[in-house]
Amino acid sequence: MDRRVQIVRAAIEADFHRAWDNEKLARLVNLSTSRLRHLFKAETGSTPAQYLKSVRMREAQRLLLTTFLSVKEIMNRVGIADESYFGREFRKTYGLAPSKYRSSRRTAPDVE
Repeated sequence: MDRRVQIVRAAIEADFHRAWDNEKLARLVNLSTSRLRHLFKAETGSTPAQYLKSVRMREAQRLLLTTFLSVKEIMNRVGIADESYFGREFRKTYGLAPSKYRSSRRTAPDVE
C-alpha cells in the first residue's frame, strides 16, 4: 500500500474524533485533495471521508457495547456533533438506531 495512504489511515485511526477534512489530510502527505482522494480510493476502495466515517461508526459500536456512556456522549467522543446525522449514519451502517442497537446486543446476566 502506498506510504501516503498508510499515513492518512494512521492519522484518521489515531485521531478519528478530530475534525478532519480532505484538505488537512492532503496537506499531511503533500498532495492535492483530488490526488489524495483518487489515490486513497484506488488503494482502499473508499474515500478518506468514507474511511473516517467507518472508523467513527466502528468506535461508536464498540462504545455502545462496552460502556454505559449515553448515546450523546458516544457521539461526541467519536467526533460527531449532529445527533440526527449520527443516528442516521449509525442506522445506515448497523440497521438500528444506536440505543436500540445497544439494547438488542446486550445480553442479560447469567442467573443461577
